[in-house]
Amino acid sequence: MTKSPILPSLQDLKQAAKILRAEQCAANNAITHSQALERVAHRYGYKDWNALHAAVEASPICPVTVGQSVQGAYLSQNFTARVYHVQALERSGFFRVTFIFDEPVDVVTFDSFSAFRKRVTCVIGTNGKTLEKTSNGQPHLCLHALAS
Repeated sequence: MTKSPILPSLQDLKQAAKILRAEQCAANNAITHSQALERVAHRYGYKDWNALHAAVEASPICPVTVGQSVQGAYLSQNFTARVYHVQALERSGFFRVTFIFDEPVDVVTFDSFSAFRKRVTCVIGTNGKTLEKTSNGQPHLCLHALAS
């Protein structure tokens, strides 16, 4: 089995082990908590719980989660949005994120023309900013404040 490139949080992995242990107990196949942790590690392609734990701690953490409300600026226009999709990329520390804006954002600065976007997908780092920049040096997207 190959190692999964996207790992859940330690809290989620421990919860999965508790659920596994309860399922095994209900099936008259009782296992210890340690055995459950080891089985969870094997599911993700790791030799043991210690290796999985170390991999999770070394993994970059995405600054947003699906369903979360966020505020920021997209092409220098302030927005509020909900996170629709998050995907960890092979490049360590970067995530492809889709945002659905609460109100469409005009991405054109020319007075005689408008182009509104309701949804945008971009690649952000753990700092909540895109690597791509506009001509004035500002990130295409920058998250300002995170809400629940």
